[in-house]
Amino acid sequence: MYWTERILSEAETRNSGTESLSEGMRVIIGGATYTFSEGILRQERLCREEQEQTKEAFGFKWKKRDTYESPSVKRAHREWLLKRYFGGESSEIASLLHGRENFLDAGCGSGFSSLLLFGDHLASVRYLGVDISNAVDVAQQRFAEKGLPAEFLQADLTDLPFRGPVFDVIFSEGVLHHTNSTENAVSYLAGLLRRGGMFLFYVYNKKGPVREFVDDYVRDHIRSMSDQEAWDALMPLTRLGAALGRLQVEVNVPEALPFLGIPKGRIDIQRLFYWYVMKAYYRPDWTDEEMNHVNFDWYRPSNCWRQTPEDVTRWCAEVGLRIRKMDVEDAGITVVAEKV
Repeated sequence: MYWTERILSEAETRNSGTESLSEGMRVIIGGATYTFSEGILRQERLCREEQEQTKEAFGFKWKKRDTYESPSVKRAHREWLLKRYFGGESSEIASLLHGRENFLDAGCGSGFSSLLLFGDHLASVRYLGVDISNAVDVAQQRFAEKGLPAEFLQADLTDLPFRGPVFDVIFSEGVLHHTNSTENAVSYLAGLLRRGGMFLFYVYNKKGPVREFVDDYVRDHIRSMSDQEAWDALMPLTRLGAALGRLQVEVNVPEALPFLGIPKGRIDIQRLFYWYVMKAYYRPDWTDEEMNHVNFDWYRPSNCWRQTPEDVTRWCAEVGLRIRKMDVEDAGITVVAEKV
């Protein structure tokens, strides 16, 4: 248990006279109290009030394994991840990990993205998955099912029990925009990265004004609901997206509308709605539940910041990250950066 032992070496106090961990053991590290429970160290005070809802939403989502573990869903996500981070070249994964042992999955959720993208390569690193939600329990189970060694920590990813740079690779897929500040999260995690280490992350891109308005309107509408109520409330939106997709009708936009972010040209009517009116995800080979998982992921978290490529470029420069690859899509911004 490399990471657990390393974390415990920083402990100021513990409520046990022994060196070994036991269920319910409490330790204080950097002023924060952790409890060891079900094989995982967990911060007792995980987050500020404004992030509590986001934490609960992701704990709920990642427990619904039947909505993201079909071969079709995993295949589509792996192709998307591989394209954005490695240009579709899986051979580049081993090259990036070569000589880099200490691996942080910052906001690991159920381990979905890291397992899909890195797969068996994770057996060659010291993997630490951190998440603010109890999705770490799902991740622990999923890694065990695949026979891959891993350790987990339930904690705020901007308040970890480490002093100075300790990681060679930090991977954070679709997470930093769910903290209280994307910029602060990038800065904090960059400080934990060793010189020559790699920081791979994906954050949301800003959309056109109509889409931005509707996204926040829906998010506010379901804010007071329970997670299950919000899931159910989003299902009609999901089914509308599917109905539009099944039309297979293209619209020819005769002239660009730059003030709405809409380009000129032919576009499927479902994609026209999806990119410029409201997020209503559609894939013909996915079930309604699988598509609703994607929509829930977008609309449910209260913390859901969007940023521009210019923002991200500036943040990286300010914390000593040299961008080696930036993939900008309408949906988001993928960065592969090196600590200099």
